[in-house]
Amino acid sequence: MSELDPQVAALLKRNGDGLVPAVVQDATSGRVLMLAWMDDEALHRTLTTRRGTYWSRSRQAYWVKGETSGNTQAVREVRLDCDGDTLLVLVDQVGPACHTGSTTCFDDRLLLAEPA
Repeated sequence: MSELDPQVAALLKRNGDGLVPAVVQDATSGRVLMLAWMDDEALHRTLTTRRGTYWSRSRQAYWVKGETSGNTQAVREVRLDCDGDTLLVLVDQVGPACHTGSTTCFDDRLLLAEPA
């Protein structure tokens, strides 16, 4: 059972696994860094510690960004979209955000660009 404020929890629209996608954005540059998943407990931990805390679907465990890599996220703001089904997490990122070592998880695979 999570200690997430019941008023906040009531606003969330979770997927079938009880998760909400969290778009993580650099608070200074505005660059989208990564997409992660949060359940009520991960959101509660993020709101109370101001450290990016997420649910790993592959490991079935919570993880704090940078806990092992040192590439931490200090959370400035957390916003909920108008539908209640996506979180926006504004962070001060230290080091690369992507586990591959890239600045963002969206650096390497450009599928469409502005025409020249």
